[in-house]
Amino acid sequence: MSFTISMTETDLIQGCIANDRLAQKRLYDKYKRGMYTVAYRITGDFDLANDALQEGFIQVFRGLPKFRAESTLGAWIKTIIVRAALKVVKKKVHFEPIEDYNTGTGFIDWGDYLSTEYLEKAIMSLPEGYRAVFTLVEIEGYQHKEVAEMLGISAGTSKSQLFHAKKRLRETLKNFDY
Repeated sequence: MSFTISMTETDLIQGCIANDRLAQKRLYDKYKRGMYTVAYRITGDFDLANDALQEGFIQVFRGLPKFRAESTLGAWIKTIIVRAALKVVKKKVHFEPIEDYNTGTGFIDWGDYLSTEYLEKAIMSLPEGYRAVFTLVEIEGYQHKEVAEMLGISAGTSKSQLFHAKKRLRETLKNFDY
């Protein structure tokens, strides 16, 4: 199979399944930056994010023959990377249920002038459990039920972790000078 610069996603997948190293490199290059960002946001550690990325892409290449295209390829890869990163986090984190908190979906208004860099640092300063849940729910868009299944916790624990993550972020960011 000859590959051109404008390979379709289907060609890319088929090339990877056929163990074409060029196709595998193109797939990796296409998704590595975004997937590393996801892994880093979950793990909060450069080395652990790299480990999760590497393990995740091994699973991607092994699993491509079973990819059913029920979602986009990027979404499918993201799910694998999230699970690989969570596996790393679960080794380090203990989640404790915190009951009886109002865990509504209250929007946090950080203002128009909050820098992305400052917000990213604030998120990275969260304890690992809070950061993992915050990242999965608020940044990646997962539902609490999905997060609970991925982390092996209850949906209530996921909600309480998010509540406390938002509370901690409010406290961290309230001193931000606009």
